[in-house]
Amino acid sequence: MKIVQCVPNFSEGRDLEKVEKIVSVFKNIDKVKLVSYEPEPNYNRTVVTLLGDPELIKDAVIKMVGLTTELIDLNNHVGEHPRMGATDVIPFIPIKDMTMEECINLAKDLGKEISQIYNIPVFLYEEAANLEYRHDLSDIRKGQFEGMKEKIKDPRWNPDFGNPEIHQTAGVTAVGARMPLVAFNINLDSSNVEVANKIAKAIRYSNGGFRYIKAGPAEIKDKGIVQVTMNITNYKKTSIYRVFETVKMEARRYGINVLGSEIIGLVPLEALVESMEYYLGLEGFSVNKVLETNLIE
Repeated sequence: MKIVQCVPNFSEGRDLEKVEKIVSVFKNIDKVKLVSYEPEPNYNRTVVTLLGDPELIKDAVIKMVGLTTELIDLNNHVGEHPRMGATDVIPFIPIKDMTMEECINLAKDLGKEISQIYNIPVFLYEEAANLEYRHDLSDIRKGQFEGMKEKIKDPRWNPDFGNPEIHQTAGVTAVGARMPLVAFNINLDSSNVEVANKIAKAIRYSNGGFRYIKAGPAEIKDKGIVQVTMNITNYKKTSIYRVFETVKMEARRYGINVLGSEIIGLVPLEALVESMEYYLGLEGFSVNKVLETNLIE
């Protein structure tokens, strides 16, 4: 059985009644597992993680886009996380018996259908990108919902599917294909978002940091702290522990401490084992020494 992972992100994390209504389309579907959904009020965003049959997931995501379009108006939306659409981003990740090429085709099919059914412009990104300069999601999203109203009219930024005019309430959506990444946030005992921004600049690739890090600051107002929020796009070449230790070192420059961290969505076991090996000083440890990886199916 082919298994794909899909991680739709939609722009609502505060109204839990809306979140539950949107996520309900993923429940009780044979051959589709709703692994988790994580509404975040400060980001005003929910990250959904799905595993299962590619076509069944695609059909369910199409229904989800209908609900986000009905329930979310970005003209009234504020949050810490950058966004350009009610359904902001939909990546597909090959997991079992799936190739990247199949994920790319799935992304293109979904993008075309979203555009046709809901009149929402769609951009393809990462491995599904038709144009090299659209590979990086942050380049597409730059300007966010408000700036996209004019940006999309520029021939360079016409959508891959749909007309060069945003949906008035749902904005635009990015659909892509990628390898597994680690969504990792580090909490700082400070309310100074500028310090978080400086630390993020120190670790992200675009400012000379780690090759596979995309990072930025976030303000967590209900806790009175800030975060360095990041995606580790290749955990095999940029380890979680290496980034964590660097952020701790950079934080000390400003007289602040790291309070802890969090992982959003799923994380490959190998990424955690490597960090455990580092912090515990384990010798010759590997994923094969984890009990659950040796259970008989």
